[in-house]
Amino acid sequence: MSFLFPSYFSRFLMLSTKRLADVGYRVFSGSMMLLTLYGGYLCAMRGYRYMQRQKQLQLVAQNQNIDSEIVKD
Repeated sequence: MSFLFPSYFSRFLMLSTKRLADVGYRVFSGSMMLLTLYGGYLCAMRGYRYMQRQKQLQLVAQNQNIDSEIVKD
């Protein structure tokens, strides 16, 4: 096989595949980090909306209690 590829070419090919694997790993790791951040953002927003909804429901319940007491009088 060495007669088809000179030794410098095989070294170059080995370096380029190593670099390609390194770049691929970094791109994959970066995309996983972005997905993790995005997932955290979605969870935080869902929690925020849940808390806002609970506050709204509490206000509605308080207003209904006040209205029913006014009607009783």
